[in-house]
Formats: sequence, C-alpha cells, structure tokens
Amino acid sequence: MSINKVILVGNVGKEPVVRYFDKGVAKATFPLATSETYTNQQGETITSTEWHNIVLWRSLAEVAEKTVKKGTQVYIVGKIKTRSYVDKDGVNKYITEILADTMLVLEKKQPSTGYGAPADQSVNQANEPTVSYNSGAKSASGKDIPAEKAPDIENFQTGGSFQGQNEDDLPF
Repeated sequence: MSINKVILVGNVGKEPVVRYFDKGVAKATFPLATSETYTNQQGETITSTEWHNIVLWRSLAEVAEKTVKKGTQVYIVGKIKTRSYVDKDGVNKYITEILADTMLVLEKKQPSTGYGAPADQSVNQANEPTVSYNSGAKSASGKDIPAEKAPDIENFQTGGSFQGQNEDDLPF
C-alpha cells in the first residue's frame, strides 16, 4: 500500500495564472511559500522557506481565479506529481508540482464587535460542501427535520440515547 497526500498551509507568492482549454476546462497555477522558524545554537532565529508549485483544475481553478491573490494564506490538500521535459538545449528538466484537490482560502476576520471577543480566523471553502445550520436537524438522507421532531440535544445522555426516546423513535 502507498499514499501520496500533501497538506500545506502557506502564502501565495504570485497571482494565479489561469488558462482555459477545450470545453472550458480551467487550470490555475501559482507558487506557495511555507516557512519554518527555529532558533539555532547561537540563539539566532532562522526562517527557512520552501516554495511549492500548486496546480488546480476545473472549478477549483475558477474559484482560485476569483479569490486567490498574492499574499493570500491558503490551505491545500493534494498529491505530489513530478514531470519531466526536455529544454531547448536538449537537457532533461524536472518539475515537482502539488496537484490540489482541496483548497481553503484563509483570511483573518475583522475584530468582532460583540462582547470584546478577539478576532479569530474565518475560512472560505472551495471544493468543500457547504454546511448550513438551522434550528432543526437533518436526517441521514440529508432532509430537514422540523425542530419539533428533532432529538432533544440538550438532554442527550452519554450512553448514546435520548431521554424518553429509544433508538427506533428517532427521526433519522
């Protein structure tokens, strides 16, 4: 068994370059910098930066075209792919890319106005299902359950059952 999976959080180094191919298929590429900071034996703080070539396809590339700018912090999940080509001088060249299948654009929220809470990070998701919360619940098939038929979450017992209901009475 083998696994080829990469998870990166870093800053975009240049604006994405987006190209459209036959049938409207989009491809976006951009460099991503990841940094590691440590203190050496002399007490100096050293920052080491790695650059990664990110490749996005189809709708993910279109999302990147609209939302990703130089300096944007992104979370990338994908796989490593190395390809080769022969340059004009006949020399074999290799390029390693990250073929992303998930991208989250990370951005800092403006300071909250309620109760003096500190600013936290919000996440804009691309290529991920949108989850909406409402007062009701959802069944296993994804249908909304009216709030009056939803299980009483506040009275949930550690044993895995709801007070006053057995498993067969639950709406999902």
